[in-house]
Amino acid sequence: MDFEEELCAKAAWYYYLENRTQQNIAQLLGVSRMRVIRLLEKALRSGIVQFKIREDSARRMKAEKLLMENYGLKGAMVIPAPPNAGIAEINDIIADGAAMYIASRMTPDSFINIGYGDTAGKTLNSLAKIAEHPISCVSLTGGVGLYLPNARSSTFNARLFLIPAPFIVSSPEMASAVREEGPVQEVLRMTALSSFTIVGIGGMNDGATILNMGVITKSDFLYLKMKGAIGDILCHFIDRNGAVIDTPFEDRLISVRLDALKSLPNVIACAAGKEKREAIRGVLKLGCIDTLITSEDTADWLNTNTKEES
Repeated sequence: MDFEEELCAKAAWYYYLENRTQQNIAQLLGVSRMRVIRLLEKALRSGIVQFKIREDSARRMKAEKLLMENYGLKGAMVIPAPPNAGIAEINDIIADGAAMYIASRMTPDSFINIGYGDTAGKTLNSLAKIAEHPISCVSLTGGVGLYLPNARSSTFNARLFLIPAPFIVSSPEMASAVREEGPVQEVLRMTALSSFTIVGIGGMNDGATILNMGVITKSDFLYLKMKGAIGDILCHFIDRNGAVIDTPFEDRLISVRLDALKSLPNVIACAAGKEKREAIRGVLKLGCIDTLITSEDTADWLNTNTKEES
């Protein structure tokens, strides 16, 4: 090893293994800081320093890249989850990952749109614990009770701007009138100015939030299944091809419409699990999602089954 190579090796050792600053290394080696930068660059080019990405991390990075390519996404985050994890545990894992993703991108003046649902609610709760800045959240639907924190929640630390209206009203005429109310208009205007939008994706299983929270009845849920519904986003139900199904309450919803959702920046869907796979794929076909945060097994299924199975 010649003198130059020895300097490269020393600079690399100090920088990568001892976490010293470039200025400190310059003092140790008796060279300029710019010389240290060139030595580190040469150490990489010559192979003195070699990086190896762990196999499991590399696999997830590949899955994220494929999701973006297959579904036209701007971003993706694939999170490892235990093979036999239950729905609640998977939702916790996805929510924690989503919170970290958003926290690293938030600014002090960020407003965040939030949809209803277990995973979205847990994401907000986790974000409230780790965010360096105060959180301001804007609801995307009516149904104030769906967004209120429980006694164990950390979202008391967040400022909540909620649409002061029911989720579903009695008639299309009533829905139009409610949307024109001043307080409702104020919150709806805020959604267009928010930096991020967090939404969940609902499946058609018996544990669906929309059923458990009493938003729709079991008979309506069964009717939607019979019409080919495979899931929903903000209570807009879709079929396997990503087409919106004409439901008995679509024109009675107090919910941001899908065309408006498409126009928002940084729309992040947080969803995973076997019971939601088809719903996630259907929502991705809508083209209203910018980033998907999901589990590794769900990502693998989505990348393998980009088209509807026969």
